[in-house]
Amino acid sequence: MEFEQILQLIDHVSDSEVTSFQYEKENVKISVKCGKKEVSAPVFVDTSNVVPGQISGKQEIITAEENEGGKGNIIKSPLVGTFYKAPGEEEAPFVKIGSRVEKGQILAIVEAMKLMNDIESDFSGEVAEIYVENGQPVEYGQPLFRIV
Repeated sequence: MEFEQILQLIDHVSDSEVTSFQYEKENVKISVKCGKKEVSAPVFVDTSNVVPGQISGKQEIITAEENEGGKGNIIKSPLVGTFYKAPGEEEAPFVKIGSRVEKGQILAIVEAMKLMNDIESDFSGEVAEIYVENGQPVEYGQPLFRIV
């Protein structure tokens, strides 16, 4: 199997819910698992310093000490990858400072292993700060936006 064929295979299954696929031939072994299985586990969080209104199922809880501006909600990166402000090089950014956003609106994209992952807002409000630049690598849990 050629490298380009492998990339095509990845592209085709990335949007599907394939739960398992294995291919073996000579020195090539490919295993693909997709699907959106949600795993739940108990999480214990000290909420004594939590700013009201910042608890969300998708994002981490931000304490007043972690929020530099002291006001608003921080959107953190859910994965390691490369941050992109726009859907394409020649296109306008999803949001900029001062943009009004609604809950569920796409704010940016984080590319990880050639897969584009939409970063959605868990809050309605205005974009007060954007902490990273276009094309910059981001870490898991790194602050990306502050929404007020």
